[in-house]
Amino acid sequence: MDPVKAAVIGCGYWAPNIVRNLESMEHVDLAVLCDIDERLAQGLADRLAPKAQVLTDMQAICDDPSIQAVFVVTPVRTHFSIARQLLLSGKHVYVEKPLAQTSKECGDLGELADEQNRTLMVGHLYEYHGAVEHIKRCLDEGELGQLLYLYSQRINLGRIQNDIGALWSFAPHDVSIINYWLGAEPIAASAHGMRVLGHDVEDVVFVVLEYPNGVQAHLHLSWMDPQKIRQMTLVGSQKMLVYDDVSVDAPIRIYDKGVPNLDEHLRSPEKPFQFELRSGEVATPNLTLAEPLNQELRHFINCIQTGARPRSDAVSGQRVVKVLEAAQQSIDQGGVTVPIPAS
Repeated sequence: MDPVKAAVIGCGYWAPNIVRNLESMEHVDLAVLCDIDERLAQGLADRLAPKAQVLTDMQAICDDPSIQAVFVVTPVRTHFSIARQLLLSGKHVYVEKPLAQTSKECGDLGELADEQNRTLMVGHLYEYHGAVEHIKRCLDEGELGQLLYLYSQRINLGRIQNDIGALWSFAPHDVSIINYWLGAEPIAASAHGMRVLGHDVEDVVFVVLEYPNGVQAHLHLSWMDPQKIRQMTLVGSQKMLVYDDVSVDAPIRIYDKGVPNLDEHLRSPEKPFQFELRSGEVATPNLTLAEPLNQELRHFINCIQTGARPRSDAVSGQRVVKVLEAAQQSIDQGGVTVPIPAS
């Protein structure tokens, strides 16, 4: 197939990772880098994409029929307007998470992409992570038994942002992962947040999500913490699993721990049950992991070339943003439980 001619709009914090990967792909011709800050775009071009043209006005991208795909790596508040303009111009569009500021905007973009017969994909990076995919298989195959609950910590000291809070910056990762694992979306959310740095967004957030079948997920999100932790723990009726994204040697540890005969008790809770504990071996699956971002971008290019629908499409993006909206509403209303309408 001929290479897909591409452009990147937004040359800030995350863009170098996008550009580096696109430049390594044989089926991509990265032709344009665009940012309102010309020096920022030129510096990125000089470092990673010397053949790319540098622009400060995205209209030139819209007007160029040879550019097929555009990667939007701009502040969240601009996602909807930029993606909409690109789709109307006939471009395939990849948007960094979250897809937009509201679930309605996400839905509108999805409908527009379908009307234009164009690929629209949101950057839910971890759905393309080999460890996350492995855990999905463990759950689908019942290795953990019945999933009872899970919790995550996505904390660090920095990167502090002023335009969006820790909820909107960090939670898209965890929500997209959990939705992918469970094949479901939560039915309700409650949350508490703290604005400890004196600006108008939450720096520390605690979220509880209620999923079907009684499964609960707890998220701890913060850029005000002494440790960098990217960890998720899943507790099943037969085994327990810890996913540590920071770990190089053992990102997944499966603990043969639990309560014997718990599955039988869950099926017939009215029967007498003697609680005992089991503590067995710890297994660390041997995984060969490719860079998730590279896998994600290749998936987008493949969808353009084949017409397949992306795993993280506009529907996926909308489901995540619905959760963020509900959690933000809960924070604003003092932690009340907010129902999440089904898609």
